[in-house]
Amino acid sequence: MIDKLPPLVIGDLEIKNPIVQGAMGIRVSTHPLVSAVANAGAAGTIASVALGFGNKENETNFLKASTDALEYEIREVKKSSNGVFGVNIMVALSNYEDLARTASREKVDYIVSGAGLPLKLPEYVDDPSIKLLPIVSSARAADLIAKTWEKRYDRLPDGIVVEGPKAGGHLGFKNEEIVSAEPDALEKITAEVIEVANNYGSKNGHKIPVIPGGGIFDGKDVARFFRLGAKGVQIASRFVTTYECSVSEEFKKLYLQATEDDILIIQSPVGMPGRAIRNEFIEKLLKDGRHPFICKYKCLKTCNPKTSPYCIAKALHSAATGKIEEAVVFAGSNVSRINKIVHVQELIDEIIGEAIEELNR
Repeated sequence: MIDKLPPLVIGDLEIKNPIVQGAMGIRVSTHPLVSAVANAGAAGTIASVALGFGNKENETNFLKASTDALEYEIREVKKSSNGVFGVNIMVALSNYEDLARTASREKVDYIVSGAGLPLKLPEYVDDPSIKLLPIVSSARAADLIAKTWEKRYDRLPDGIVVEGPKAGGHLGFKNEEIVSAEPDALEKITAEVIEVANNYGSKNGHKIPVIPGGGIFDGKDVARFFRLGAKGVQIASRFVTTYECSVSEEFKKLYLQATEDDILIIQSPVGMPGRAIRNEFIEKLLKDGRHPFICKYKCLKTCNPKTSPYCIAKALHSAATGKIEEAVVFAGSNVSRINKIVHVQELIDEIIGEAIEELNR
């Protein structure tokens, strides 16, 4: 019998409750939520994407506004929490290096990076104590990143986040892979990535914990992945419907009212499919094919405003600020199971308690 879960250990970093709050942008995973998660003994993650979106300075100096906003979020978390927290930085961002160097300079505990292969991430992080966690969707990607980092930088990932096809937001799969994915797809990918992590770790005396995410909803899910060999889990969507998450009430209401039939896969200007909740904006997009826009930011490497179907930054910012009729609202595959707003501490205690009970069966 056990009375607690083992902590998630990433190098010399110990996370008492082995849950990493997945980053959600734009302006969903900001300091109020991240601080609350860290204070509850889990790991809070700031989403760095387009934090400066919407202010006048951002229209004239995108780089400065973005780094200033990220500095502000990091410093606010440090003011209100002594817990573990980090920053998620998407490889697809045009200011990827700038944001990585900012997070390094501000000395966050870890940097999570996906939406592309973060092959150069160690180059931008001067502080070796900052843990680097690539996000992958396959064992092949995990192997390539570990091999590249080892050869170029004499460094291995400190941990690996595995995102499966049931995750919300941007997905590292083709549309047909998402549609045809088996119910246990994340389990299979996780097992394969654990093998890669163990192979690199064993020959270097370096433990590389694997942290699966995407469709992990409750303690039973957590227990299932712990039995598989995972050392922690990543959960995102459930943190939206917490009192501490600073998004609009309209955003949270859409989560609470969503049914399984409301969830669909859309194509994002990031160049990846994304899982979102059906609403007026998406219905118009499906009908018209495109929402033309004028870009003042060029925040994505892959986005061509002349051909992109819509501005993803504006659509996600509209969600956070309550303009749901103009918004894309990303969500995980289990969003329809969410039925109430709770405090972060209550949510984490519930998930951990369920996991312990399940592991003791």
